[in-house]
Amino acid sequence: MRGIQDQLAHRAETTPDRLYLSQPIDRHWHTWTWAEAHDEARRMAAALERMGLEPGDRVGLISRNCAHWILADMAIILAGLVSVPVYPTAKADTIRQILEHSECKVCFVGKIDEAEQRLAGVPDEVNTIAMPYPGTRGELAWDELVESSAGDFRTRRRDEDDLATLLYTSGSTGTPKGAMHSFSNFAFVGHAIATSLGVEAGDKVFSYLPLSHCTERAYVEAVSFYAETSLYFAESIDTFAEDLRHVRPTLFGSVPRLWKRFQLGVLEKLPQEKLDRLLKLPVVSGLIRRKIKKGLGFDRARWFASGSAPMAVALLEWWDRVGVTIREGWGMTETFAYGTQIGLDVEPRFGTISRALPGAELKVSDDQELLIRCPCLMQGYYKADALTAESMTDNGYFRTGDRAFIEDGFVTITGRVKELFKTAKGKYVAPVPVESLLARNSWIEIACVLGSGMTQPVALIQLAGHAPDDREHISRQLEEDLDRLNRELEPHERLSSLLIVSETWEVDNGMLTPTLKIKRDVIEAKYAGLIERASERIHFES
Repeated sequence: MRGIQDQLAHRAETTPDRLYLSQPIDRHWHTWTWAEAHDEARRMAAALERMGLEPGDRVGLISRNCAHWILADMAIILAGLVSVPVYPTAKADTIRQILEHSECKVCFVGKIDEAEQRLAGVPDEVNTIAMPYPGTRGELAWDELVESSAGDFRTRRRDEDDLATLLYTSGSTGTPKGAMHSFSNFAFVGHAIATSLGVEAGDKVFSYLPLSHCTERAYVEAVSFYAETSLYFAESIDTFAEDLRHVRPTLFGSVPRLWKRFQLGVLEKLPQEKLDRLLKLPVVSGLIRRKIKKGLGFDRARWFASGSAPMAVALLEWWDRVGVTIREGWGMTETFAYGTQIGLDVEPRFGTISRALPGAELKVSDDQELLIRCPCLMQGYYKADALTAESMTDNGYFRTGDRAFIEDGFVTITGRVKELFKTAKGKYVAPVPVESLLARNSWIEIACVLGSGMTQPVALIQLAGHAPDDREHISRQLEEDLDRLNRELEPHERLSSLLIVSETWEVDNGMLTPTLKIKRDVIEAKYAGLIERASERIHFES
């Protein structure tokens, strides 16, 4: 396996004319071959060197996914620098905390919503480079920096154990922590994932989940360095659906929240009752499946995946019925997203996160915590030796914080260790499995089960856009669902009520992480009053 610096040059030399990046700007698609991408990255690497940056210096990256995010990262790699990706949805104080903590000297700035407010967090001493997109702002302009040739620039060689990137956690449990990953780790995940999952030359990938997150960085960017994949991007949230249909990717991954939204989009056009009838007709069913997949842009995809959080079995089964078989995978920032996943040669077991990838050693501790040891485990948390030590076992396993069990090699996550809560009866409840059962109702877009210190747990519910406006109708259906659900649960797990909230939970209002996981503690604090006031089994927030 080549090191990542050598691999970039190898791709440019051996597949110079292969399409690599495709980016829409003002509804026109701009493309880069591998030779063009490598040349532009070299010119930017030379510019960074002219700015006085030396190997090992930190460089920030704040932008929604785009071709220049990849080009900037390639330049950072070639110059022997350390990349520090930051979520483009991060607030100003988080941006400041990460850039200061990592000691960034320069920061690439690209496509960001509410840029003025967010970029107020960039420290004054950090120079900013604006990517060439409408509305981007920075002290230096990308196009001006790459006008000059790379001259006599040569890749600044780094040892495989040298730091390549600082991946900060999404902050679902407090201040983001910086996981240190080496050049070796970066190379390992790209090569191992591509090989293990059978990625093929010519595969097309639509990159839209945050590249600042470890999963997109590993499965999309790192894999593209080692497999002959082409990467495509959306121009904006408004053009997302159109751009996805244009690309028609062959490999496609998402997160449970978005898989739910894709489902709701289908059901808004084709109600569940009608869909059920059509899928029972032998000839028509195939036409319907093809129509649904083509409408979404999935008609050429052969492999689908989900990660970030457990996906409800009912949702997995729904997608499987329409011809989209989703394989759940798992990994962490601390393992560079490496952990579990399966290729097309293995049948998925819905409700599990698949099996360990090659080289990943998984086991469950006496208190049901999932432990992992793998070749791409982080070097530690940056500037946090004590926290690093706490996260490791004596024999080198990382404590994931996930509760799990393993059967026939397939791993099932039952929730986070810290998410367990104790009711007033002294019984512990794991909320995630209950939330997965609630998701069987297509009117429920997202649910959060709470109950610490309460006689019985409750569920806060956000309704989907296609749910009826008739509250009485909704209440009757939810009453039936609640009764059915409680018959499946242990007495101490049974929900006393379903509370329907009026505000949409989003990243911008602090209810979700950038990877669309719920922030349970934030939600619990916000709705404490509603939980206390609610008296009906089905209660609507006024």
